[in-house]
Amino acid sequence: MQVIAVTARKGGVGKTTLSMHLSVLAAAGGRPALLIDTDPQRSLAWWHQLRGPDEPKLIEADARELPDLVAAARREGFGRIIIDTPPHAEDSILAAMRAADLVLVPTRPGPLDLAAVASTLDLAQRVGKAPLAVINHAPARTGSAEPAIVAEARAALVAMGATVAATALANRVAMSHAILTGSTVNEHEPDGKAASEVAALWQEVEAALAAGGKKAR
Repeated sequence: MQVIAVTARKGGVGKTTLSMHLSVLAAAGGRPALLIDTDPQRSLAWWHQLRGPDEPKLIEADARELPDLVAAARREGFGRIIIDTPPHAEDSILAAMRAADLVLVPTRPGPLDLAAVASTLDLAQRVGKAPLAVINHAPARTGSAEPAIVAEARAALVAMGATVAATALANRVAMSHAILTGSTVNEHEPDGKAASEVAALWQEVEAALAAGGKKAR
């Protein structure tokens, strides 16, 4: 079983949306996936109610419960766990990071968002994890090259010492349409650009899990 924590100390960067979309792909591998919603806003739980009984399963929990929940999920045969975390709550973020095999840190490409990433990276370093930064809510490509703001964000993250996913997720209306139906873009519009980006990111996540998400000591 592998555990992915989606974390950021800044709100509005797309943690919950990312958790939704990756959890459905995680559940497609033959073993059930589990979502754990530790954000008091419970946006993930709201989406899950729209979705109905379909995979993945979801638990609403306090971060302090994570060790017991992860152990129980392992006994019950879950293949992947994805933990959605609240912003600003350092203790909750640290608890999720400690439980995780891979820490994802989504960020918008704007300067204020990037300025807030450093503190999340510092938390990951504190618990010995090497996070994967994900550029989210980015302008869509209009040609073969990345938009300048995305390239600049990527360079800034690398300068902070972060590993950055090659796939940037564009700010596409298909995401909102899918969420309102309790689905994801890979289900709602499987041949669309948003679905292609999410699938490409999931391949990177799987590769990072295979390589190991722990920081060398």
